[in-house]
Amino acid sequence: MSRTATLPPIRIAPETKASLEAVLREGESLTQFIEKAVCREAEYRAEQSAAVARAKKALRSVDKGTGLMTAEDFLAGMEQRAKAAQSRIRAAAAAKKKQVTG
Repeated sequence: MSRTATLPPIRIAPETKASLEAVLREGESLTQFIEKAVCREAEYRAEQSAAVARAKKALRSVDKGTGLMTAEDFLAGMEQRAKAAQSRIRAAAAAKKKQVTG
């Protein structure tokens, strides 16, 4: 188990501190709030880096001609799916309207 560490102190405007203190939950300290925020941001950035790495790997695979679809193919497919969904929604709405009025 590793020892805890202290983050460097940061300077913020009094208004910022007041707005932070205003959103603290009952029993929560400013230190706890900052610790949670720092941990969440670190997790977010790690996930973001992993997603970028996966995207770069996928692009390299496309460049190697592995048969993955191009961005244009992907977008065309998504457009097709959106149009099909719109058609289903319109048909369902028309059928419902027919039930109500019929």
